[in-house]
Amino acid sequence: MENFKKYIVLWLSQSISQLGSSMTAFSFILWIYEQTHSALSISIISFCNYVPYILTSIFAGTFVDNHRKKTVMLVSDCVAAIASLFALVFFMAGNLSVWHIYIINIIVGVSMAFQQPASSVAIAKIVPKDKLSNVSGMNSFSSNLVIAFSPMLAAVIFSIGGLPLILLFDLFSFAIAFFVLLFLIRIPERLTKENFKSPFTEILYGFHFLKTEKGILYSMLTMAVINFFSRLTYENILSPMILARSSENNLVLGIVNACMGVGGIMGGLLVSMRKESRKKANMIYVSAALSFLLGDLTMAVGRNVFFWSFAAFSASLPLPFIMAGQTLILYKKIPENIQGRVFAVRNVVQYSTIPFGILLGGYLSDYVFEPFMRSNSDIVSLLGKIVGIGTGSGMAVMFLCTGICGFVMSIFSLFCKEIQKLNDC
Repeated sequence: MENFKKYIVLWLSQSISQLGSSMTAFSFILWIYEQTHSALSISIISFCNYVPYILTSIFAGTFVDNHRKKTVMLVSDCVAAIASLFALVFFMAGNLSVWHIYIINIIVGVSMAFQQPASSVAIAKIVPKDKLSNVSGMNSFSSNLVIAFSPMLAAVIFSIGGLPLILLFDLFSFAIAFFVLLFLIRIPERLTKENFKSPFTEILYGFHFLKTEKGILYSMLTMAVINFFSRLTYENILSPMILARSSENNLVLGIVNACMGVGGIMGGLLVSMRKESRKKANMIYVSAALSFLLGDLTMAVGRNVFFWSFAAFSASLPLPFIMAGQTLILYKKIPENIQGRVFAVRNVVQYSTIPFGILLGGYLSDYVFEPFMRSNSDIVSLLGKIVGIGTGSGMAVMFLCTGICGFVMSIFSLFCKEIQKLNDC
């Protein structure tokens, strides 16, 4: 119980740091848009973050397994903080450019590739086994709280003090998390360095482990497909669709985004308070199916802020259950000495589809679905009765497609025999 109390202190400090980082990321978007007025410039920000994160994750897991998790977390956080400090210095000197922000996002992506698997392994060492489900809910709660409120806080602070004030808050939040981890948190661990022939052998070890745990491998692969479908729409299509279908009403978009954050918060609270599920694999894919069914499909057919808000809430509410189910399975099935490698492999496999979903979603919206819904095809008339017509209807059709595809994929995964075996862990 004492360790769990210390974890709560760590969780609170890391959540504050996460808030600062999220506000900085949002403020970079605001600043770059002021400089370029280009949507492509904004998309490149996410791309510069995701791709280095995925590529570095291939090597980061081995490094995490063979080094102290606390040290890895501290160094990774310092690297990200130094990147923010450089942004502040360049801005104050009047030399900050858009390409500086891209480089900073690359650095942050690389540092997170080390920080996240180290943090995941550290949690299992600090928290009692019977509290892991609660911890997953707490993490989902704090993450979604940040998602819901960081844009509003960043917008307010940005209007008052501009980018420097937000960067100062980010550095202050980093200092809190750094000193809490350094002085108050002890992570018990035994380092057992294994003598492999080459670094690539260690990297491949995580993949070889998955060959013996086909249920986990299939779960990662199916979640990669599910992530792809979700990123086709929610990552970069939701905002322009809502604006297009609400006469560019920023208030409507704000309400929808807030409802999405509230749904995640509620889901995180429910996960943190409930007992550990006996059927973890079922919980993952039933939650995913509900998210696509009630979220994407309702978003597609919705014509006003009430439908869109319900869809956003329904899409995000099941997500903490997905995260909790998969995290518990990984902790129970993976030996401690290779958890870093397997968690890193998980990041590579599951998140590798996200950049492609982001880029493809924007392309399909601008060059395929929106022009198609302006044509005179008979199919357009039929789809118009379902999702409506006019600007944004093509993006609504995209939500319709991802809702159907994501739901079918979730149900298909649910009945996979190897994945069903994970319910017994």
